[in-house]
Amino acid sequence: MIKISESAVSQVKKMMEDQEQKDAYLRVGVKGGGCTGLSYGMGFDTEVTDKDKTFELEGLKVVVDEESAPMLEGVEIDYKQNMMGGGFTLDNPNAIASCGCGASFRTATNAGTPEDC
Repeated sequence: MIKISESAVSQVKKMMEDQEQKDAYLRVGVKGGGCTGLSYGMGFDTEVTDKDKTFELEGLKVVVDEESAPMLEGVEIDYKQNMMGGGFTLDNPNAIASCGCGASFRTATNAGTPEDC
């Protein structure tokens, strides 16, 4: 479903440790909004519902809600560090358009709810 690079897994685990969330899941999802219509969301969650899909990558527990799953199929999450700092990047093969910063997108089947940026 989702691919997460070794550097991204390492960074998420470090953040979980720093925030004392070692037993949490990394929740990845999509919601309406952003310049292009859909926005990515990532955060820690300790609760999983029967409508969630869960899996594990390199010891990192990941959860994706049922509605977001089709839009995240094949997404590659990476973490890159440069002179300006670091950040997560998402490469989504389902996106037919995305904003300049890469934080929002739309797919052929879901235009989302674009907001003025």
